[in-house]
Amino acid sequence: MKKLILVCLAAVAFSCGEKKKETPTEVYGGQEVEQKSTPVETADANVAVVTIEGNDAMKYNKTEIRVKAGQTVKLTLKHVGKMDKAVMGHNWALLTKDADVATVGNAAVSAADNDYIPKDMADKFIVHTKMLGGGESQTIEFEAPEPGTYIFMCTFPGHYALMQGKFIVE
Repeated sequence: MKKLILVCLAAVAFSCGEKKKETPTEVYGGQEVEQKSTPVETADANVAVVTIEGNDAMKYNKTEIRVKAGQTVKLTLKHVGKMDKAVMGHNWALLTKDADVATVGNAAVSAADNDYIPKDMADKFIVHTKMLGGGESQTIEFEAPEPGTYIFMCTFPGHYALMQGKFIVE
């Protein structure tokens, strides 16, 4: 019995002394979110395969995606929630470097007839998926732009404050 108690105490002491690995966080839209750097599943040097999920809590599961300039990107957006797209729709839109997230997000509110992609701001989008409801997914394919940091976002009304991230082209 004494040996069992000593083993338990040693295990507790060992686990208390461990340092926790801290996950970096970043602030988006006034809220702190866990920073997840996403290694790309590469089919070959010329193709980057990326899967990103959106949920009913208005969050993507990734806040950073890294690819190489000129690579073909096969990006799949999965809406892993259950809500209909009229209530909690999600898309994935990659903006140009000069696009302002808030301006695009605010303009998107009046573009329901075009999957919340404002027609008069088409030049601010590199590529985007259609609006998806719970359980739906879509794969798009495009060539990664020139090196730099771009912003991706969901254009459903009000979502851009929480659903955005960095698309880093190396």
